[in-house]
Amino acid sequence: MCRTSLHPFLAALPKCEHHMHLEGSLSPTLLFALASRNDIALPSPTTDPAFASPSALLDRYTCFSSLDDFLHYYFIGMSCLILEQDFEQLGYEYFVKALADGVMHSEVFFDPQAHTVRGVKYETVVAGFAKACQRAEKELGVSTKLILCFLRHLPVKEADDMYMLAEHDLKSGIIAGLGLDSSERGFPPGAYKDVYSTAKANGIRRTAHAGEEGPVEYIREALEELDVERIDHGIKLAEDKDLMREVAEKELMVTVCPLSNVRLRCVKEVKELPIRKFLDHGVKFSINSDDPAYFGGYILDNYCAVQEAFDLSAKEWEGIAKAAVEGSWCEDSRKASILRQLDEAVTQYGGR
Repeated sequence: MCRTSLHPFLAALPKCEHHMHLEGSLSPTLLFALASRNDIALPSPTTDPAFASPSALLDRYTCFSSLDDFLHYYFIGMSCLILEQDFEQLGYEYFVKALADGVMHSEVFFDPQAHTVRGVKYETVVAGFAKACQRAEKELGVSTKLILCFLRHLPVKEADDMYMLAEHDLKSGIIAGLGLDSSERGFPPGAYKDVYSTAKANGIRRTAHAGEEGPVEYIREALEELDVERIDHGIKLAEDKDLMREVAEKELMVTVCPLSNVRLRCVKEVKELPIRKFLDHGVKFSINSDDPAYFGGYILDNYCAVQEAFDLSAKEWEGIAKAAVEGSWCEDSRKASILRQLDEAVTQYGGR
């Protein structure tokens, strides 16, 4: 919880989350429980003391040295997900926590290649996560969209194969769009031009991680080669004023993940992020939790971290929340409903 007078307002704001990896919401407690239930052998504590207990693992998450260091633990966690019910439980637990933070609409990433390579069927992964989404909408009133991410550290051919496997679900709307994640340095987004071109031709939404640890040129490449409709992370955007102006003019959403950027040492402190530059230059962005179980906070924690670093006004937060709604991939009727809730929150807490 932030220590500012705006905290009740931030908590009350109806939120849209666009950058959250479902596998990244796997808490150490659930990880250990799934490992036991599925008879998965975790690394020995003698080899890695982090696996002595859930609390020890949580402590280890506070000192990642890089994106790749985080990914090492991220993929170990994934190894515990085997059954459809595992994926459903993981997804639903995230939606419950998200609602508690005021999330009304959530567009969530998942990494099927990380599971199929282990022998888990693609259909098992999608069925489990889809059930979690259905329960969130029915039981919690949270609207959802699933976004399938390609793992960029794997051969591009494997992304092509995954697209073909998922094409029916993409066209039917079970999966709302495509993303690109995993290790960024040395894996430029342009390598995925062909599969993104196919997706565009089929009317499928497209986003990609760019400009997190990788250079600002990766953002331009994602825009020009992949024709993305959104930029995930994108904190290097501020290094190129012309590109920043282009993104603002095209009203492309940048999905910023403050606590993640600190945990992965992209910046030392939240105040180093280009939040103020984005506001001053008209860049539309949303605030997100990325991999909350690993990075020390869900979406409200990220809102609070930004407020403590930048001391934004209620009007600026209203603009951020509105941009997040308008930049979502949900139906116009759902956007209108959330915008009405935003007006109510602003009237009650924001001084209107």
